[in-house]
Amino acid sequence: MENNSQLVFVLGGLNQSLLNRQVWFGLALTAYLFTLLVNLTLIGTVVLEKTHLHQPMYFFLCNLCMNGICGASSFYPKLLHDLLADAHVVSYAGCVAQMFVGYSYIFCEFTSLTVMAYDRYVAICWPLRYRELMTLRKVALLLLLTWTFSLLETAVGLVLVLRLPLCGHHISKMFCTDWELVKLACPPASYNDIYSFLITALHLSQAALIVVSYARLIRTATRSRSDRRKFLQTCVPHLAALLVFTGSLLFDGAFSRYGGTTIEALQNALAAEFLVLPPALNPIIYGLNLKEFQNILIKKQILQIVFIKELL
Repeated sequence: MENNSQLVFVLGGLNQSLLNRQVWFGLALTAYLFTLLVNLTLIGTVVLEKTHLHQPMYFFLCNLCMNGICGASSFYPKLLHDLLADAHVVSYAGCVAQMFVGYSYIFCEFTSLTVMAYDRYVAICWPLRYRELMTLRKVALLLLLTWTFSLLETAVGLVLVLRLPLCGHHISKMFCTDWELVKLACPPASYNDIYSFLITALHLSQAALIVVSYARLIRTATRSRSDRRKFLQTCVPHLAALLVFTGSLLFDGAFSRYGGTTIEALQNALAAEFLVLPPALNPIIYGLNLKEFQNILIKKQILQIVFIKELL
């Protein structure tokens, strides 16, 4: 097909997986609103609490939450529409837009977690030089590089996909991915596989940096009780967020390439896991483990209760 822009893709992920669409619509809407609520609550708390939370770690955490909102918003609105629609289709432009936001979220998430690992490394291994090394200017530069790097990765990958002539229009998932479009290409293009290999190698190097930094962190944290407490409060949530995100991506990659049609419902559920679980769990993981958030939220709840009692 020469003019891909005229294509309309048929999404097959919902054809057999869901029976009672209205029930699943309610669950999906609740999950989406919950994801928005917990992320916006954490971001709002950091923005408003200038005294205690205007620190590099919390700025990086806000960035992680903002990225989570982008990732969830690349999936839920289209899913909610399809759950109430008779035809599950998406235009070529809509598919490309969904891929752009989705892959920007993936790359930004991984790069953000790498930057946060560096921040924790400096905080625990070089505590006396932390303010000198992690200035607001450096934090802003790291955030800028995170988004620039992630958007550049996404743009290059999409350009390679857009060059492919497509000879099909059926996508087996509930949402668009580059792998689904590559499978529709005629003939297959080897440079997409090469780029995927390079991107995988690049993010594996980021994972290696995280492993090396945490090896040093664990060694340093065992030296004193205060370092152990700081490690448990700030590094364990980071590791949990990293494991949730990486595990979700591995499930998606494995089932996208090797999953069979006999487990289509499970395959579609796992395929969407990396867009559902990390954005919802990250604020909870950090909120439950960071005492600053706990104290501030408890204080605000007490003030709200007192204010309501005064009104009554």
